[in-house]
Amino acid sequence: MSLLLLAAALLVLPSGRARRRIAGPRGHRWRRLAPNRALVVLAGAVLGLPVGVGGVVAGALLAATVWRTWRETARQRDHLAASVALADGVKAFVAELRAGAHPAKAALGAAQDARPPASDVLHVIAATSARGGDVEAALADVPDAHHLARAWRLSAVHGVPLADVLDAVRRDLDRRGAFARQVHARMAGPRAGAAVLAGLPLFGVVLGELGGAGPLAVLVGTAPGQVLLVVGVVLICAGLRWSGRLTRQVIA
Repeated sequence: MSLLLLAAALLVLPSGRARRRIAGPRGHRWRRLAPNRALVVLAGAVLGLPVGVGGVVAGALLAATVWRTWRETARQRDHLAASVALADGVKAFVAELRAGAHPAKAALGAAQDARPPASDVLHVIAATSARGGDVEAALADVPDAHHLARAWRLSAVHGVPLADVLDAVRRDLDRRGAFARQVHARMAGPRAGAAVLAGLPLFGVVLGELGGAGPLAVLVGTAPGQVLLVVGVVLICAGLRWSGRLTRQVIA
């Protein structure tokens, strides 16, 4: 029963589009609403409490695995969104440079309509360039900006027009983003298959109850059943982690 309740909780989590509506165009309110790992594990343990000690352990393990899978999926989604935002910001920056604007003014103008983290990167470029500082060194400490740092160095050392180098960086970011989205979409089938396989043991328990075999009585009321419950959930969690690792390697 605890596994059924946990699965139901996963089904009612907002979709990616709903999370974007909650977050708004610039906000990150959904991140503040994201569940804490300790609370998720505690909820899983509480849901497994009616099944006994084995249910508590199994619920906690399953909740921790689901939470980690959700976090890794969110991290991949955020990384892809950051790449898209950075490509859009660099595109606006290049347009300002080719219009004849100074790098500081061009970066500041592009940052006004950019989304994080592109707006943060462009503000660093604007502030550093305005005071005549080392933009490459400033970008070296900014996440997701190592491509821009190398482009800035290439332009400064070899005299290549900055707009041309940054436009090449933008095209590379666009290609990487398109490839990542395509692979992510193609991995939806294997991820769904892994989730279905992970739910088959629960389906088997339900079929056993409908057939009169009484597997729940064994799992709840006997010590060997409690051990088997924990072992089964451990194997399910290991399978989910393994399949998740395989799909992440393909996407990465």
